[in-house]
Amino acid sequence: MLEYEATDREDVDVLVTGGTVVTMDGDRNVYQDGAVAMKGDEIVYVGTAEEARTLYDAKEDVDASGKIVMPGLVNAHTHAAMSVYRGMADDLPLMEWLQDYIFPAEAKNTNADMVYHGTKLACAEMIKGGTTTFCDMYYFEDQAAKATKEAGMRAVLGETVLDFPSPDSVDPAGGIKYAETFIKDWKGDDLITPAVAPHAPYTVGPQSLKAAKDLADKEGVPYIIHLSETQSEVEQIKEKHGKTPTEYLNSLGILGDNVVAAHCVWLTENEKDLLVNTGTGIAHNPESNMKLASGVAPIPDLMDKGGYVGLGTDGAASNNDLDMFGEMDTTAKLHKIHSMDCTAMPAQRVVEMATIGGAQALHMEDKIGSLETGKKADLIVIGTDSANMTPMYNVYSHIVYAADHNDVETSIINGQVVMRDREILTMNEDAVKAKGREIAEHVAESLREEPDGSS
Repeated sequence: MLEYEATDREDVDVLVTGGTVVTMDGDRNVYQDGAVAMKGDEIVYVGTAEEARTLYDAKEDVDASGKIVMPGLVNAHTHAAMSVYRGMADDLPLMEWLQDYIFPAEAKNTNADMVYHGTKLACAEMIKGGTTTFCDMYYFEDQAAKATKEAGMRAVLGETVLDFPSPDSVDPAGGIKYAETFIKDWKGDDLITPAVAPHAPYTVGPQSLKAAKDLADKEGVPYIIHLSETQSEVEQIKEKHGKTPTEYLNSLGILGDNVVAAHCVWLTENEKDLLVNTGTGIAHNPESNMKLASGVAPIPDLMDKGGYVGLGTDGAASNNDLDMFGEMDTTAKLHKIHSMDCTAMPAQRVVEMATIGGAQALHMEDKIGSLETGKKADLIVIGTDSANMTPMYNVYSHIVYAADHNDVETSIINGQVVMRDREILTMNEDAVKAKGREIAEHVAESLREEPDGSS
């Protein structure tokens, strides 16, 4: 090995050394006693700690000795602001949950202030759980963007469009206009990717679906939509349009490599092929689908066909958390028991879904999802001192089956250390939680009111 004088070392901003570095690169390289060097918002080195110490001087050193270093987790589907609706209405089928509880509660309570503070609460939960990027669809997404940016997180944020009045628009044209303004205001930001998000084929008509796609294509931004979440949705679309939901969207020219489709539970073989062949991203939400008894998505089939499949939590109102470690564990076990095949979803494949697969589903694999030179400096450090992490034989197995969100010690996003030793550095966590409780009191009071406003 070449000998370097101190003056030969390159200055970097952050250097993480000493851990088991799980890169999730194309060769799935894992470095024991590895290192990751970051300069500005980019990764400039991934390799061994021994070599890194000869090459770099860092303004900030992170000692990851004995720990796991891996790409930040990518939550491919959320409704972040709905963290303030956590536990509000549980143990109900999707349509009843939406029509009788969620939509009425949103009509009374969802406003710009609630979205800002609800998103802040969600960001706190996600940062502490190892998520560095999330994909969101909700209302007042300009406020979600403000909160996310302040938290130092990376996100794809979709402004929701509906064919009936919503909290921030009186009609779909208003929703498209809101989305257009939001996109123009945030396009090009280093952390926020604005998007348009028509809710679903059963809540948005063909004209609005196409208008949203035209906007996404014109502005070069993502298009986010719920798709084939329940059997009743499939039957409703078939009765109305004579096609399955995926075939219907394809007939409108919607599917494509800027689309992120959430759920995709009930798919025919033709629909699977359509999603894969068009490059449409797929966000798998197993815990939400289980809790709402929506079904089990054919994820192994989609992945075997080469589909871009990521892992999501859905919103805290239907999960009821944003814990990607829990989601990974559930994913592996759900598909094993569903197929009665213990090899159906190996641990490494699940880690792929939560990292590089999520990046591919969001069409951001050139920037995030793996630890590689030139990619954005998004990574997490997981402690291994807890009883549940002792001992360790296989790092992928440990991440999926043993690790807990509380084991995440450090989070770096875009080159910035946003959490160190479990302390969030970009916000006052106690104040954020207090505001969430305050909003919940107003929500609970509104649910006790009669439609005319009386109690």
